[in-house]
Amino acid sequence: MIPLLRPNDPFPPVSKALRSPNGLLCAGADLSPQRLLDAYSRGIFPWFSEGDPILWWSPHPRMVLFPDELKVSRSLRKTIAKGGYVTRFDTAFREVMAECAAPRDGQPGTWIVPEMVAAYVRLHELGFAHSVESWHEGSLAGGLYGILLGRVFFGESMFSREADASKVALVKLVERLRTLQVRVIDCQQATRHLASLGAREIPRRDFVHLLAESIQYAPTGSRWPATEEAWRS
Repeated sequence: MIPLLRPNDPFPPVSKALRSPNGLLCAGADLSPQRLLDAYSRGIFPWFSEGDPILWWSPHPRMVLFPDELKVSRSLRKTIAKGGYVTRFDTAFREVMAECAAPRDGQPGTWIVPEMVAAYVRLHELGFAHSVESWHEGSLAGGLYGILLGRVFFGESMFSREADASKVALVKLVERLRTLQVRVIDCQQATRHLASLGAREIPRRDFVHLLAESIQYAPTGSRWPATEEAWRS
């Protein structure tokens, strides 16, 4: 059994998360900005299907990507060098979420339900959630979104409509995070795709310790400059 949180109940310690299913910690509460920011600062994230209660997770081990460990293949370097994709930041956050929520081969549904979209769009409006977008000939070809707290970026989801579009977005994200001295990108769950890009698993206790050292955030955040030129100016 897992606890069912009422609106003002605190999260239980992440050490109480179940081994099976891996990381399930509790249910209930809400997706208010305050609740979400508190969750992420503790190494907890929501993940549930439409019609289900809100479920909160903190898996062990935790998949992370340290910016200096990003692996960029030779073919990806060639794609970036060709300049076919234009990278923009925070110009199409809702659209990126919608693309991430779209049906994919082999997946019966999505966890990016309308309630989640509304909650993360609100975090974007407050300046905590960000999108990185790969554009090709004026169309959104791929991208990703996540949350930045202090020196930790919590990656949520990514999508590609064209070859390497999401990978290009990730490379550009890492470049920007390096300028912000971000220490780690949280990838949540292990996948072969993330591992191929340099992500690896660490114990949950190490991840929580890293968060405690790295997260300090103001009551509100700010939008990112849309282009690298605007970022440097």
